[in-house]
Amino acid sequence: MVGNKLQKVSLILLRVAVGCLFFYAGITKILNPQWSAAGYLNNAQTFPELFKWFTNPDILPFINILNEWGLTLIGVALILGAFTKWASWGGLMLMILYYFPVLTFPYAGDHSYIVDEHIIYALVFLVLIAFRAGRYWGVDGMLNR
Repeated sequence: MVGNKLQKVSLILLRVAVGCLFFYAGITKILNPQWSAAGYLNNAQTFPELFKWFTNPDILPFINILNEWGLTLIGVALILGAFTKWASWGGLMLMILYYFPVLTFPYAGDHSYIVDEHIIYALVFLVLIAFRAGRYWGVDGMLNR
């Protein structure tokens, strides 16, 4: 249970900051008609067959929409503190899916050893879930009253 004012303010700032990050990542993809997840998926280092399967022409448009709108809606939910638990679970799952394509065990990307930004974001989402971050200055808190 989050107790003091500094802890609550820190949780609010963390939630809103990650929300802004995810909203921007999603909305820029939505607004760019040239954007596609294909490049990221085709370069997967771990489970390359699985990620290449996602680029199938029948599947890729669905993957692109899920990615664009998933990021955007997760961002909006976190900013507003609405459905924070569900948005955080969605963000956690996205981060795990983003992690594996760049993982060449034990290296994650070019500059990380096992832990990269995707793992850090996943841990942030776990914190938001564990401390029910939407209760503080969020719609979740208003609905809970």
